[in-house]
Amino acid sequence: MSIKLVAVDIDGTLITKDRKITPDVYEAIQAAKKQGTKIVLATGRPLAGVQNLLTELKLKDEGDYVITFNGSLVQDTAKGADVIKKTLTYEDYLDLEFWSRKINVHLHAITKKGIYTANRDIGKYTVHEATLVDMPVFYRTPEEMAGHEIVKVMMIDEPEILDAAIAKLPQELYDKYTIVKSTPFYLEIINKEASKGKALTHLAQQLGLSADETMAIGDEANDRAMLEAAGTPVAMANAVEEIKNLAHYITKSNEESGVAYAIRQWVLK
Repeated sequence: MSIKLVAVDIDGTLITKDRKITPDVYEAIQAAKKQGTKIVLATGRPLAGVQNLLTELKLKDEGDYVITFNGSLVQDTAKGADVIKKTLTYEDYLDLEFWSRKINVHLHAITKKGIYTANRDIGKYTVHEATLVDMPVFYRTPEEMAGHEIVKVMMIDEPEILDAAIAKLPQELYDKYTIVKSTPFYLEIINKEASKGKALTHLAQQLGLSADETMAIGDEANDRAMLEAAGTPVAMANAVEEIKNLAHYITKSNEESGVAYAIRQWVLK
């Protein structure tokens, strides 16, 4: 069965370490789109953080989609409208903010409009995230977050501090939320019904596609659900071992245009 939808992670997958799209990747994506295959970027970033990539890859036409916030939202890239939405409540935010203070790590919440932190001394990784995804940072107390539509919460800190803190999180949080580590310094927490995998499945169903008609390409732990949901899971050569172990195929690294290789090998007719 031919592949009609390809979900592609961004960092460590689509782009190089210099955050560039290689000419080879660009050409392969254009060839796939020309034959009618949907290319869907799937990322932990908000829409604002991928607009430049969508524009560069010409993925903003009617019928183009993007999976953002690790699957909390699926959005129409032509208009930015939400197709699928699974967000957090204010009570969820208060719960997670309490635990961040209890285990002594920085935390910020992200809405469609910006990044919100209750830390007066704004953590360097909050600043890093704001720069990466092109969003403003706001200082707000927990009480002032009432009324905001929170899509994602991130616990952030130096890797050794974050790892020690993660070990203190109770099982009840894992039962209540989807929790994934996207980098050594980011722990991302979203709605329990949200993941890149669930977003891929729901989008495919809306488009009338079966799992066998989907491919997913990724490299990190937060791509696991997406690869598990796809009929053809592909790991980058630079992927972590758990992703390589569940993939059907391993493509080249992001520095070697691995996305282009995967599309040419298993998508283009």
